[in-house]
Amino acid sequence: MLKDLPKIVIICGHYGVGKTNVSINLAYKFAEMGEKVSLVDMDVVNPYFVSSVYKDEIESKGIALISPQFAGSNLDHPSLPTNINSIFRENCDRAIIDVGGDDSGSTALGSVANAIKQHDYCFFYVINKYRILTTDAEKAAKYLPEIERSSRLKASGIINNSHLSHFTKADDIFASLPFAKKVSELTEIPLSFTTVPEHILNETEGKISNMLPVLIHVKKPWEQ
Repeated sequence: MLKDLPKIVIICGHYGVGKTNVSINLAYKFAEMGEKVSLVDMDVVNPYFVSSVYKDEIESKGIALISPQFAGSNLDHPSLPTNINSIFRENCDRAIIDVGGDDSGSTALGSVANAIKQHDYCFFYVINKYRILTTDAEKAAKYLPEIERSSRLKASGIINNSHLSHFTKADDIFASLPFAKKVSELTEIPLSFTTVPEHILNETEGKISNMLPVLIHVKKPWEQ
């Protein structure tokens, strides 16, 4: 299923839904397929971009990490990555774009929207039932039009990333499915994937459509 995705894969969503973890997992999976992958950080507000913490690990997989200028420094206003245009070239098989979780993040994406539209792309809206601001379908659905408006791009699929980190149980995933289905109905966008932490795969195998196995790469500071 992942092989059928277009070259440019955009990951958007509200704060705390787990966009970066989804982005890193996708980047790793495409790299394991032998593709030349770029992982793009579009969070130009927070200079402590989460993926930068994993820069060495990401690059050890042969993945090009494209992050804002001064990301990971103590400067307050990192700029849009100057080498972002490299994702449109032939030497990049797949580009994963991890978009910041507010209007500024999606506005940054909007600044390259015209270039993205010249290529095949998909735009995934990530949702998480277990994040405080998106605990019901109506709340989760209401943020998408704002993201689409500021990014100047339309979402094409939903990723249900409802989990409780390492404490996730199979029942938590099953309980999130009606929520994800409702968000899909409200937004009129198909549910493309439901992520499942690999430690419970044996309990969910064959019971969830379009299951996307993931590892928890992004951790809280006290879990490092």
